[in-house]
Amino acid sequence: MELSPTENYTWESYFAELFNDCVEQYDDGNTDFESWFTEDDLNFLDSIGYREREFFDFVEDHCRSEGQDPTAMTALLIAAVRRDYLNVVQKGVTSEKIVPPSDLPAKSADLDGIPWLPRIIAKAKAKLRGEMDPDTMYGCGGDRSFCAKHHIHLADFLRTVWAAGDDDRRIVEFVKNGGRWA
Repeated sequence: MELSPTENYTWESYFAELFNDCVEQYDDGNTDFESWFTEDDLNFLDSIGYREREFFDFVEDHCRSEGQDPTAMTALLIAAVRRDYLNVVQKGVTSEKIVPPSDLPAKSADLDGIPWLPRIIAKAKAKLRGEMDPDTMYGCGGDRSFCAKHHIHLADFLRTVWAAGDDDRRIVEFVKNGGRWA
C-alpha cells in the first residue's frame, strides 16, 4: 500500500486499494485470507472496526458475482457506517462480545409480516457494534436479496438501524416505505 493506514483523511482510499489487492489475490487463487494482510493492513482494519474474515466475505462474494453484488463501493459504504459507529457511539473502543449464529432469529422469522426482517435487524445491530461472528456476514446473499426486494441499500439499512436505536417499529416503517422515513 502506498497510502498510510493511519491517515484518517484518506482511509477510504486505503480501503479501496486493499479491497482491490485482495480481489486480485482471490482471482489468482489465493483464498487464504489470513495471508492477504500486512501488519499495517490489520492495524487499519482494526482502526475502522473491521475484521479480516468479513473483509474476505465481501471480497469472495464480489469475485463470485464478477463484481456485481456486492460491489466494492457497497463494502466501502458499509465500512464507513461501521467506522462512524465505532468512533461516535463506541468512542473508538471495540466490543469484546461476539453474537453467535444461534442467537440470531431464524431465517424464516418475520416481523410485521416481513420475512427476514428480524434476522437482518439483529445482524445489523451486531455489525454496528463489531460483534459479528466470523461465520456470519452482514450483507450475505439473503441480506442483499432482502434489501433489493425492499429497494434499500445495505449501508442505508445499517444507518437506519443505528438511527432507530431500540425502536424496531421505526425500522419496520422504513422498510414498508421502501427505504424512506415516513
